[in-house]
Amino acid sequence: MTTKVKAHIAVLIANFFFGACIVAVKHITPSVMPPFALNVARVGTALLLFWLLRFFSDTKAGIKKNDIPRFIICGICGVAVNQIFFIKGASLSSPIHVSLLALSTPIAITIIAAWLLKEQLTLNKILGLLLGISGAATLIFSRVSNAEGKDMLLGDLFIILNAVSYAFYLVLVRPLMARYSPLHVTRWVFLFGATIILPIGMKDFVNTQWSAFQFMHWLSLFFVVIGATFIAYLFIVYGISHLGPSITGTYVYTQPVFATITAMVLFHEQLSFVKIVAALLIFGGVFLANKKRDIETVVD
Repeated sequence: MTTKVKAHIAVLIANFFFGACIVAVKHITPSVMPPFALNVARVGTALLLFWLLRFFSDTKAGIKKNDIPRFIICGICGVAVNQIFFIKGASLSSPIHVSLLALSTPIAITIIAAWLLKEQLTLNKILGLLLGISGAATLIFSRVSNAEGKDMLLGDLFIILNAVSYAFYLVLVRPLMARYSPLHVTRWVFLFGATIILPIGMKDFVNTQWSAFQFMHWLSLFFVVIGATFIAYLFIVYGISHLGPSITGTYVYTQPVFATITAMVLFHEQLSFVKIVAALLIFGGVFLANKKRDIETVVD
């Protein structure tokens, strides 16, 4: 098996973890674990493991002084704000909604790149933005009249904010990825992000009723913390190293497939006509908005 084939398999597995992670989060939050507590478990454990890997590397651990402000901003956008809104949003919304709305990230990248990097807004990009926004709006407001409408709406909005935050991270992290290895960047981004996540969620983490956890709760927690964070991020880094960010990034479109299948099997969630229409609008919008432009890697 060639290195590239291994990289493709690794990236596919990583995106399975990301997609199914939404269902695992739904299983434990907020029923047995507050969202902020899960943030602490996820980011804290991954941070520790990423830095433990440092002992198996011969590269220098430091970063340049001039890069520290950008690392801090990336830690805020890519870990702290991103994770807070993702976990909280996933706990309130449905897995299929979350997986589809998470695809707003490439659309948000188009807007932010036009704003910060002065990238030209072509007709394709404008049409893509309109399609993507229409799909997201269809998905969000289709459940407002439901009994769970208020919580669903709030959860969907949190996922949109999560996508926008991560889009800022993907645009701002590009210069760092050019100067350091992807794993080195991830290690420091998690470190700066954890300085915000840990103080905010530590009280909820300490007060979590661990005795209420059953086997499936522990399994879901392990899946989120180890599988969908530590292992998935490592596999994505491996993919970027051997395939490049563009090819690695295209695998983000498999996440809704994995999330939908998992949600239908475990939660018996229905794939309604409205969800299919919204999905087609979002997929079409993402395709047009990113046509002839590299799509950076998207993870939760």
